[in-house]
Amino acid sequence: MSDTPDSVVRTYIDTHRAAFLGDLADWLRIPSVSAQPDHAADVRRSAEWLAAKLKETGFPVSEIWPTAGAPAVFAEWPSGDPDAPTVLVYGHHDVQPAAREDGWHTDPFEPEIIGGRLYARGAADDKGQVFFHTLGVRAHLAATGRIAPAVNLKLLVEGEEESGSPHFRALVEERAERLAADAVIVSDTGMWSEDTPTVCTGMRGVADCEIKLYGPDQDIHSGSFGGAVPNPATVAARLVAALHDENEHVTIPGFYDGMVELTDRERELFAELPFDEAEWLRTAKSRATLGEAGHTTLERVWARPTAEVNGIGGGYQGPGGKTIVPSSAHLKLSFRLVAGQHPDKIEQSVRDWVASRVPAGIRHEITFGAATRPCLTPLDHPALQSVVRAMGRAFGRKILFTREGGSGPAADLQDVLGAPVLFLGISVPSDGWHAPNEKVELDLLLKGVETTAYLWGDLAAHWRAS
Repeated sequence: MSDTPDSVVRTYIDTHRAAFLGDLADWLRIPSVSAQPDHAADVRRSAEWLAAKLKETGFPVSEIWPTAGAPAVFAEWPSGDPDAPTVLVYGHHDVQPAAREDGWHTDPFEPEIIGGRLYARGAADDKGQVFFHTLGVRAHLAATGRIAPAVNLKLLVEGEEESGSPHFRALVEERAERLAADAVIVSDTGMWSEDTPTVCTGMRGVADCEIKLYGPDQDIHSGSFGGAVPNPATVAARLVAALHDENEHVTIPGFYDGMVELTDRERELFAELPFDEAEWLRTAKSRATLGEAGHTTLERVWARPTAEVNGIGGGYQGPGGKTIVPSSAHLKLSFRLVAGQHPDKIEQSVRDWVASRVPAGIRHEITFGAATRPCLTPLDHPALQSVVRAMGRAFGRKILFTREGGSGPAADLQDVLGAPVLFLGISVPSDGWHAPNEKVELDLLLKGVETTAYLWGDLAAHWRAS
């Protein structure tokens, strides 16, 4: 049922608050830093801890799934209702590196509660946001009298997200049958602010490449040969200059083909957010905005594709002059992609564009990294509306909408499983992901618990109705 009594849920959460935070602190003490080989055993220990805790929570299935890198955790709790939808919750249990000398006021792996905030590496990204599902499902059961969730509930908690999820897609493809779901909920995201609760509806994808340009077989004298042979550094500069037109549109032919444009309603919803451009610029450490003409700043970073120069180099870089035609130059480019754009097509478009602009006498090589596809959930999707209603009950106010300008492994779940991806997170910008003194606001963390307590019943009822 979707009519979970709010007072029962809140009383249950308050009663179990101390034990919940104590368990979370135990998990946060495990330095599960996936990027550092010295912590491989700790990442494994983190997975073992979570698998045991999910079993204790009530999940009848709780398993550690090995990968070629760090292990993931899978758990499953069937509803018992033949008409119940299946929901897969995604998060990660690995964390970024952290040390006291980085500027932490406390030991990053010894959690401390100060002024209603829990400080520790992973408090917000992502152990805290994974862990609120454990108390949330128990509050859901307590308030409804059920012995199993109203949905078939699955969890997949990976151990390599902070290292770029190098083995995640292979894991999802290998285990696709076990992971099959009607919807995926990602709890590795955040809200606009403490006073403005929001739901994210989409995340951009990304493709990146390195372009190497080779001219003479060695650096040569610019007086003897300059002006008579092609210069790879000049070619690199011309490629960069040609990447955008005077309106900051990307000039690569076919770049915008198939992309899903913002609707008028989505623009209206973006405009409802209390966006302070001056404050945003301070956060960006920049002095002016610049981007694709005809679009607001939020539209540019959330819903428009981009082409960025991440690096450019070639030739002499030392003090003083060195009059040469350099033998080589290189560029690093990245492309943020929105719904409707496919990384493979973007890659081919970039290759064709570069080939058409490199002159005779210059040899070039292009290497692309692993790409991430974009994902987007329509505003009227019933599962998204359930998330919005559940959050609205927990926060007691209107829920607004955002998108995410960055990229993550959520698109792999959408791509492989064919299920819509929804985002449920309670972190706020001040939580300091990847930075010293990472924290989570305890009031918001418990709002996450409360949201999930309402969500499963609402989702089951309205999914049937749809």
